[in-house]
Amino acid sequence: MPSGRGVLVFAAGIALWAAARVAGSPALHMVAVGLVVLPFASALFARWSRQRLRVRRRLSDQRVAPGMRVVVELEIENEAPAPTSFLLLEDRVPPSLGRPARLVLAGIPARARQRASYTLTAQARGRYTLGPLVVDISDPFALTRMRMEFDQRDDLVVVPEVENLEAGSSSPFGQASGLSLARHLFRTGEEFYTMRPYQEGDDLRRIHWPSVARSGELMIRQDESSRRASAVLFLDTRESALGKVRTPAFERGVSAAASVGVLLARSGFSTTLATSQMAPMPVTEERLLETLAGIGHHTSRALSAGLTRLRSVAAGDVTLVAVTAPPPPTELTSLIRSGVVFGPKIAILVYPVDPETLPPERQAHLEGRATSARLSLSRSGWEVLIVSPSGRLRDVWQRTRNRSIALSI
Repeated sequence: MPSGRGVLVFAAGIALWAAARVAGSPALHMVAVGLVVLPFASALFARWSRQRLRVRRRLSDQRVAPGMRVVVELEIENEAPAPTSFLLLEDRVPPSLGRPARLVLAGIPARARQRASYTLTAQARGRYTLGPLVVDISDPFALTRMRMEFDQRDDLVVVPEVENLEAGSSSPFGQASGLSLARHLFRTGEEFYTMRPYQEGDDLRRIHWPSVARSGELMIRQDESSRRASAVLFLDTRESALGKVRTPAFERGVSAAASVGVLLARSGFSTTLATSQMAPMPVTEERLLETLAGIGHHTSRALSAGLTRLRSVAAGDVTLVAVTAPPPPTELTSLIRSGVVFGPKIAILVYPVDPETLPPERQAHLEGRATSARLSLSRSGWEVLIVSPSGRLRDVWQRTRNRSIALSI
């Protein structure tokens, strides 16, 4: 498409051509024809060089925490034998990350490349897609402008806020990795977990002769095996419990689940994540954070449906961590019943709204429901932590540890 300058040059050529006709000047006529043709020649030049650009986008980090700055670098390579004029770049980003980034590059020499960069700061967790990139290229006279769109997209994952929780002897689920490892002894010598090749110094009585006969190598019975302790992390994502995505209560619940999940993973636990809508699935620390980055709310109102799915991963030596709002009596019964088949149990109750912002009657009702849930869960063997949307889980966690230490002295 012609630029403003191109339209003016074309109009000037037409006017000069009319003047040349009136004056009968051949030289003026040639100049007028040149001015009329020049915008079209510029458009052909821009179109010819259009297919000779290559764009690459690089992110300084593809997975960041909220508030971290991300540097996005754009590399434009001119593969044409002629230099380009000014380039206007527009990299589209989601509205929650700000306005599209607009950059201007000077002419790129032939067979050369040039880099430009801009920064983003993501304040809220989520999965964001950067792109496509739009490049406006013009001819050396800036008489025409051609728009090119590169459908290259890159994902930026902003993980939930992770608070630094400390493990130790007063931790509800054990002391660091030492207590997160369990050893299993088989009842008879005929039951063995696995075999390994013989090493010098091994007890010869543990040689498994049938395996030696098959393989021709000395094999040692592994009558003892070690396995990681397991934990199930349940996040209540119902709108009726913690509200919608981006509300303070919902985001505090996701942050609490991420904080405890990271502590479990770093303490040596094999962690399983489940939500009110998602079936239990094993996760690593990285996969846990990436899954929680894109988690959303749903409109289901029954807590029991999500808790029922936990039966498939329940066991007497498995730790259960449930993140939800202070449950009413009907849901409290389901929560207590689901924890019977688990070992250590932790309930993190997040107020749906800050009690201080409510009228006195509603504040008393909400705090009374949380207190009742705490007492009932504590009698059933749960460790209960109550957090407000504007509060910090780390502070409540530390107070619980200090209280446990004081009671043990």
